[in-house]
This record gives sequence, structure tokens and C-alpha cells, in this order.
Amino acid sequence: MAASVLGSTCGPLRLGVTGLCLRRPPRGLWARARRLPGLAGSGRSVAAASGSGASGTDRYCMELLRKRDYEGYLCSLLLPADSRSSAFALRAFNVELAQVKDSVSEKTIGLMRMEFWRKTVDDIYSDNPPQQPVAIELWKAVKRHNLTKRWLMKIIDEREKNLDDKPYRNIQELENYAENTQSSLLYLTLEILGVKDLHADHAASHIGKAQGIVTCLRATPYHGSRRRVFLPMEICMLHGVSQEDFLRQNQAKNVRDVIYDIASQAHLHLKHARSFHKSVPVKAFPAFLQTVALEDYLKKIQQVDFDIFHPSLQQKNTLLPLSLYVQSWRKRY
Repeated sequence: MAASVLGSTCGPLRLGVTGLCLRRPPRGLWARARRLPGLAGSGRSVAAASGSGASGTDRYCMELLRKRDYEGYLCSLLLPADSRSSAFALRAFNVELAQVKDSVSEKTIGLMRMEFWRKTVDDIYSDNPPQQPVAIELWKAVKRHNLTKRWLMKIIDEREKNLDDKPYRNIQELENYAENTQSSLLYLTLEILGVKDLHADHAASHIGKAQGIVTCLRATPYHGSRRRVFLPMEICMLHGVSQEDFLRQNQAKNVRDVIYDIASQAHLHLKHARSFHKSVPVKAFPAFLQTVALEDYLKKIQQVDFDIFHPSLQQKNTLLPLSLYVQSWRKRY
């Protein structure tokens, strides 16, 4: 197995859903999980999940999420009913920002789009949202839960800085990006759930960082196909790996060592987040369901000895909806 400096401090990766088979779920759990909206992946599922009284803007956000952030869509479905539409709006807002970078040919256009969303947030807090589906739903969420404007602005600011096609200098820079985007998203989700707790915030910070790191790893083959590499340069240099090695999909041991280092850091953040488990209010647990998908990816990449280009890593986990449902039922993260 690939070894590294970070690996020695983080310890070996010990992945898997702890205690998954300790007790048998109640009769009918599996059948109910199969009926979870979104498993069929159809527009009809979206309509069913939103309910008969759902607005067109609400359905727009759900459909956007289902297509662009399927894992986030599934996690949102398992939130309490009175929080679900707000969570869809929040994650749809994040999707809108995230797809700016890959949808524009010039940075100037990207900056203009970011400025649109910055003004949109200002208008939302002035009770004057633009007639755009995500903006309207986000305004409803802000009004309903009194969401903190600062977290929304942090997501925009960080996404804007990330428009430059530059790799992260070190793992700390990647973690800072993840904190300001993914962790901010979780802080807002906690507000939607009505959770105000320091331990929950600490857990959210670490889970957000793990999410950002895993997202960077998962996107590496896609970015490589467009001749871009964003992995932390410091770790690459430590193992004598160049950007060209990733562009050529080099599978040498030192390339896998780079991936091991980065994956170990994500695993360490998950471990830290779970160290708060007994102190975090149970009410906050639904916000952290994404740990299921994160751990699934880290387990898979360990199984292929940290070969970031292995085909199995690009396959959708068809059991993810069921795993999320079980984790939700067990009230764990």
C-alpha cells in the first residue's frame, strides 16, 4: 500500500461504516428505502418528493439538484419535511455557483455571474429577490429560518477566488477553500434544522473539509481530461510528482502516494468530526448524512491502492440511497 509522511501522522486508513451489521433493521425498512423518492431518477420522483403543493420554483431546485448533485439530493430527501424545501434551495444555490467555473470560457464572464449572485443575496435580505427560481426559493428559506448572510457571501467569495485555474499550493489552502464553501453550507443546514450548538459546528467544519478534499480527488480524472490539475502542489513536490504525471494518468507508486496523503487527510477530518458524536445534538445528525458517501469513496480508493484513475471510482454506488436511509434510521453520522 502507498505510504507517506501524512499517512504516518494520520495512521492507516480504517474505513467502513462502523457497526453497520450490529443489529437488524426493523421489518419493512428495506422496502421503505426502495420507495425513497429519487431512486428511480425520474421527473415523476421529484414531483412526488415535493408533494402536491410544491411550487414550480421548488421543483426547479429539486430537479437541478437531482441532475447536478445527486448525493446532496438524496441527503436532502432524508431531512425533516419542514426543512426539506429550504435545504433544496440552499444546495441549488451552491450548484449554481459551482457550475459557473466549468460553464464559462472567460474569467470575466464568471466574475459577472458571481456578481449577479452577490447582488441577489443582497436583494434577498432586502426582501426583493429577482425572479429566478433558485433566488426565490433561497429567499423563502432565509425568511423561514433567518439564515446568516455571512455564510452565503463566504460561499460566493470563495467560489469567485477559485475561478483561477491554479492548483492549491498546499493541503491547508484546499482545506480553507472547503471550509468557506462546504462547511459554510453545513452551518446553514444546521440553521435550517434549528441547531445552534458549538460541537455541531465543530463537526460541520471537519465534515465540510473532508467533503472538499474528496470532491477534489473525485474530480481529478475529469480535470485531467481538460488538462487541468488542482491537487496541492506541496504534496506533489514532496513525492516528486508533476502535473504531467496526472495528465498522462501515470499510476506509479509516487503518484499513488500523493493520493494517499490527500485521502488520509480527508479520513482524519471524518475521524475528528465523529469524535464529537456524543456531544452533538441528535437533531443535527441529518445535516451530516453526506459522511456516508465520503466514507464510501475513501473505502473504494483504498481498495484500489489509491489509483485515482481506476474505473471503479467513476461508477455510481447504486446502494447509496439504501445506505443513507439506514444511517438516517440509526441516527449516526
